[in-house]
Amino acid sequence: MTDEAEAAERPVSKRPDRTAKDREWRIQRGVAIRVGFYIFGTHLFAGFIWLLFYLGEHAHR
Repeated sequence: MTDEAEAAERPVSKRPDRTAKDREWRIQRGVAIRVGFYIFGTHLFAGFIWLLFYLGEHAHR
């Protein structure tokens, strides 16, 4: 077979191959989003605990 015939028989990928740089960027983006959620969640939890202590301190006994 010639090179042209072999190229015609190979399935054509609709999505281009991702480069290592692109994959690395996606990994970093995923980590950044995860860290953002963890920081937000931690502050939300700390605020809830603070609210419980505040309400407990000001509760009528």
